[in-house]
Amino acid sequence: MNGKPIRKSAGKAGKLIANVSLIVLGNAIYAAGVVLFILPTGLITGGTTGIALVINHFAGIRISMFVGVFNVVMFALGYLVLGRKFAMSTLVSTFSYPMLLGIIQKAAGDFVLTEDLLLAALFGGLCIGLALAIVIRIGASTGGMDIPPLILQKTLRIPVSVSMYVFDFAILIGQMLFTPRQTCLYGILLVLVYTITLDKLLAVGASRTKLEIVSAEHEAIRDAILEDLDRSVTMLHGKTGYFGTETDVLYCVIAPRELYRLEKIVYSIDPDAFVVMSRATSVHGKGFSKAKEYIVQA
Repeated sequence: MNGKPIRKSAGKAGKLIANVSLIVLGNAIYAAGVVLFILPTGLITGGTTGIALVINHFAGIRISMFVGVFNVVMFALGYLVLGRKFAMSTLVSTFSYPMLLGIIQKAAGDFVLTEDLLLAALFGGLCIGLALAIVIRIGASTGGMDIPPLILQKTLRIPVSVSMYVFDFAILIGQMLFTPRQTCLYGILLVLVYTITLDKLLAVGASRTKLEIVSAEHEAIRDAILEDLDRSVTMLHGKTGYFGTETDVLYCVIAPRELYRLEKIVYSIDPDAFVVMSRATSVHGKGFSKAKEYIVQA
């Protein structure tokens, strides 16, 4: 009788260890890309690393030290505004990235893999895009500059993609003040490469994912998707073929990066839910090609 709970706990522990390992791996690849390709060539980049490069130039503060302090501050802010659940998903990245960055910097020393700006932009972008995809695909966050756009989305309803592009643009402008023009152009190429790489790896060939969910707990799943995922759901009335039982089928379209979170929501409520997923090559409408509108019911 006690075997099942033990096996279940062991399974959860194994999954947690696997997820933490993947987060650390993602941050290690990110740090390696920064140390091997960005720092030696002076390329500009976005995110927390971009801010650290600006601070390092004007104030002389070590990049790994600034990243560590900044990540902790953003972690605390995310905990206060976005909640404990979100903070726990960023905890590993908050501390592992600056630590790994410092370790790899010391290990690399004066080693220079390439001085070719084009190669550095391409391979640096591939490293960062791959690293971000690994972390995001398991439902975690890299912390740092990932957090302000999420806070603006929650408090002011500003889309994450919009605020993220604005922040990255401002960070790039800051680095352009002291970076040669040619290096700036290659830095912009770096940002484009890791953005495209991230999108491709997250999509895995699919533009959008549509799901049909059949579950006895359809009301609870619907509420969770609306509240936790901030996606709309259509309830389709149906009847089971064998027993002829009346039921509602949930129809939902999501971005590929949200798939892990949605599956986690569904199966945490109903482990026996029947879920059909398929690729949607083109989606038009509010929340995708048009901005979302939030209507408060009286």
